[in-house]
Order: sequence, then C-alpha cells, then structure tokens
Amino acid sequence: MVCEHQIKTMKIGLVTYTPEKVEGYHLHVYYSKWADGQAFPAAKDMQNDITVFCDAKSIRDDPGIVAVSKAGAALRKNRHFNLPFDYVCPTHPGYRTKVLEYIETVSKQSILGVTLNLYHFPDQEFCTCPRCTELHRKSGLDWTAWRSQTITKFLEEAKAKVKGTFAVEIYPDPVLAKERFGIDLDAISELVDYFHVPLSSRDYLTNYWVDLLARDFVAVLKKPVVVELSAEMPTDEKLDALLKTVAYISRHKIEEVLLLVHNSENARDVCRFAIQNNAFRDWLKKYDFPEMSRIIEEWAKIY
Repeated sequence: MVCEHQIKTMKIGLVTYTPEKVEGYHLHVYYSKWADGQAFPAAKDMQNDITVFCDAKSIRDDPGIVAVSKAGAALRKNRHFNLPFDYVCPTHPGYRTKVLEYIETVSKQSILGVTLNLYHFPDQEFCTCPRCTELHRKSGLDWTAWRSQTITKFLEEAKAKVKGTFAVEIYPDPVLAKERFGIDLDAISELVDYFHVPLSSRDYLTNYWVDLLARDFVAVLKKPVVVELSAEMPTDEKLDALLKTVAYISRHKIEEVLLLVHNSENARDVCRFAIQNNAFRDWLKKYDFPEMSRIIEEWAKIY
C-alpha cells in the first residue's frame, strides 16, 4: 500500500561538484563554495550551494576568526568535540562581509537560486569569544535565544542578496537544532522556499534511520523538504541499498530526493544500474513502490 502522505509525484535531482546537468534528473545543485575554503564561479541555471561558516583556508590564514569554547577552538583536531569541519565564528564582522559579498556575486549570475549550508554555530558550547560574550550580554537574551537570533538575522541578510530560490541545508537533528546550533526552524521557515536535509552515509545497507529522520523532518518543518543521499558508491551492493532507501522515502511527503555524486558520469551510472538491475525492479513491484518504478521507467527511455 502506498503511504497516505505521498500526495504528488516525487522528483530525483543531483548535488554535484561539477557544474554539469545530467538528463533524467530534475533539480541540479552545484557546490560553489566548499568547507575547505575553495570558492568557484556560479553554475548557471543551477541551484548554487554555498558553505558559510566552515572555511579551513580562511582559518589557516587568520586563526583569530575561529569559533571558540571553554574547551578550545572549533577545529576538527580538537578531540573534545566531534566536529566534521573547521568553523568560523558566526559573528566575526570581516568574515561575514566576505561571505555575504560572495553570495551577492553568485546571485548576480543567471542561476536558479542559492542554498546555504553550515551557516550556524558549531555546537552548543560555541562561541565564547570576547565579541560573542559581549553581544550576548548586550542582547539581554538567554544563550539559546541569542544564538538563534544571531543565525536568523544572518540568514535575513543573506536572503536579501539572493535572486531566485532561497534554501538552507539543515543539520540532521530535528530535535535539538536550536539548542545545539542556533537553528530556529520556525523562524527560518519564514525565510526559505524549501529545506535541504542531507542524510549522508558511506552506504545505506542499514537504512531505517534515513526513513525515520526523513519522516521526522517532514513532520516538523513548515516548508517543502528535499532529502540528500550520498551516491558516490562504486559497488553493486551499495547502489542497490541506496536505491531501496530512495524507494522507502518516496512514500513520504518528500519534494525531491537529491543524489550527491562526484560528476555527471557517476550520476549516469546510478541510472544504468537501476535500469539493468532486474531483481531490484521486481522488488519494487512486489512491495509496491510506484514512484520509484516510474522514475526508473523514465530513466530507461534515456539510457
């Protein structure tokens, strides 16, 4: 039985590191600024994804911009925390100006829109630099309210510079996003066209957690939800698990599933594998996944 939440056709799109569109996919998202600090020209006619407050190069050039806590800096090498990237303090005026100027430059091109990622505090203990401490004191707000207000105000500034679709990625924590990162889901809902939820993994051989989190985000977010899954997977076993995961979340009210790939050929390989995998296509029919079956039939017309 098809889940009652599935009320319209689901789309399949791409997140990619190369500014190339691939036939058979709908939304194309291009990483134009990376967490390591590399920044590239805008990809025309695509959604451009910009990493905001994670910039390893800028921190190496000026260590004074890093976010800090009583247990040290927000760096991957600080083992007091489990941080995936090196984080800039979100209130640093010079860096904020720099990243806002980049957003504005990208937005002046012929693009679909802008998605922002890692635009928030590193975690609950950050940032306790003298500037943040003074800004918090002057605000008269408690710690959680001040940090969430800081992030929401930054997003308001960024949105004012964007022409076209404005979206944000959401750290995959639907419960403690505000307390940990300063992400006020209700306030941000007023600003964005949709939420981009990355549920990344090296493989989806165990995939119930993706189904669980996708369902939770659809329930708590007040704007359309786009889910991103990792697709840079070379083995048949991993591709089979990925596609079955897509099938399961197609039963929820998901606007689109985005597959993160290295390049266009990687994206085409996913299509070819799905078309040629008769066992998988039989599995879809047996357990009634009409949306995924429809998508593969469309791919078969192309590939």
